[in-house]
Amino acid sequence: MDRYTEIDEVIAYIHRHLDEPLPLSRLANHVAYSQYHFARIFKERIGLPPLYYVSTMRLQRAKDLLLRTNMSVRDIGLEIGQQSLGTFSTRFTERVGVSPSEFRETAQLAEDRLRSLQQLTEWTRLHPAPERPMTIAGTIESTEPFQGVILIGLFAKPIPEGLPLYGTLLPSLGHFCFTNVKPGTYYLMATSVAWGMQAMDFLLPYETLRTRSKKPIIVTPTAIVPHQQVTLHVPHPDDPPILISLSLLMNRFIQRLPQ
Repeated sequence: MDRYTEIDEVIAYIHRHLDEPLPLSRLANHVAYSQYHFARIFKERIGLPPLYYVSTMRLQRAKDLLLRTNMSVRDIGLEIGQQSLGTFSTRFTERVGVSPSEFRETAQLAEDRLRSLQQLTEWTRLHPAPERPMTIAGTIESTEPFQGVILIGLFAKPIPEGLPLYGTLLPSLGHFCFTNVKPGTYYLMATSVAWGMQAMDFLLPYETLRTRSKKPIIVTPTAIVPHQQVTLHVPHPDDPPILISLSLLMNRFIQRLPQ
């Protein structure tokens, strides 16, 4: 059972009041904790500082408004509390991977990219990797049956935002392997896109199966990284949103394929 279940109520509170100022003091007061204690247990439970989580949810809200409304990019920035259009565009681009305008225009391209992946016949078949330093290898399973593509990557933070430091796509459950990983600290995250999904389903991936490592994976030049056993599951309330554009990751994978 998860520790600090009171954090679930704070997350629900953040969702209800996302269009209002949410300073740390307000969030801590909601569960009658000191700011220090609240910030500590929130990060221990979620993996992210409370205010970073709030900014993440607001960017997710921006993605939603870009695709579901005709609001201008400037007005969407104001809606999520960004007074400066430049600041909003910069933060969105850093964490989603494309500018707000580009994200809005990707709906048709996204479905084309998914169809291109479905038609691929030459996927590299992965086998169990030999244990060696600077390699992160493992097996990915799922609690739910699905047919589609798995997007898996190593990120600098315990949230799928920005381009992964290392990433790939898999045609099925089973083995994965990242080799020549530079020494550092990484978080493994993955999600799936079923072949029958519409663009909106994975441009706003609220329901896609996912998994993430809450604990960091440490890579050194000499130590063997333990085999990673991960399981895709339906979204949990405390899972941070998938900010990175899945359509962008699909396109980057397609561009790397032999022509």
